[in-house]
Amino acid sequence: MRRPVSLYGLTFSLPLLIWQLLFFVFPLVFLIALSFWTVRNFRMQADFDTVNWTTMYGRAIFWQAYGTTLALAAGAAVLTSLLAFPVAYAIAFKLSDRARRWAIMLMVIPFFTSYLVRVYSWQVFLSDAGLINVMLGWVGLGPYGLLNTPGATLLGFVTLAFPLVVLLQLFSLIFIDRTLIEAAHNMRCGRLRTVFAVVIPSARVGLVIAALFAFILSFGDFVSPIYLGGGDPTTLSILITDTTKSGQQWPRAAVIALTMIVTLMVVAFLSIRFAYRGRK
Repeated sequence: MRRPVSLYGLTFSLPLLIWQLLFFVFPLVFLIALSFWTVRNFRMQADFDTVNWTTMYGRAIFWQAYGTTLALAAGAAVLTSLLAFPVAYAIAFKLSDRARRWAIMLMVIPFFTSYLVRVYSWQVFLSDAGLINVMLGWVGLGPYGLLNTPGATLLGFVTLAFPLVVLLQLFSLIFIDRTLIEAAHNMRCGRLRTVFAVVIPSARVGLVIAALFAFILSFGDFVSPIYLGGGDPTTLSILITDTTKSGQQWPRAAVIALTMIVTLMVVAFLSIRFAYRGRK
């Protein structure tokens, strides 16, 4: 049965509607319109021309940056999920309620510090004269070029997403029906088999959404590719900056941004569909 729409409900939902219109719908509409404008003599003109789309999609650098960004974000999502799951599992099933509260607080603390500061700290560790190469030098190894590499970029992505992924996985694991785990043990399932046969399927929605957030954060990140990856290989976020600096080509940068938004929407839709597949 449909619930009647009341003035009371509309009144309290109005701020959310205004927020969505001001900070999502209107900017998105403007971004779409901007992608069809042209730049002549370093000045934008409100024309309707598809030259920006054909130009960007016809460049190899765009598709190279797109593939690099997609691969790094997917790798970060998988790696962060794998590293976060043992931590979330231990907090959910091995700690007492008091210790669990302290662990959650420790996962929240990284959000109190600037992500840029954390990236700068990784530069201290990864540079040629950094702590890691100094420790390797004690055993006669190195120095290795750890900074300005795709691996360093991936490390920055993991640093960004890890606390959030742990929290999302944790909230999913906490609400698993413990009787299912006890039933698996009564049927002589080992701990590892119980994890794969009971825990992971029961927490599938939370695990997939946690990986999705890791992908979203990594896909649009600009800090790690610049300060840890050295801008090589080029990602879409770096390409947007380079495009705006090259002749004030804001419309072409809008094409890149819209491509990123569409990609994230498709990935989010497929991920959520997979997460809730088979559920009523």
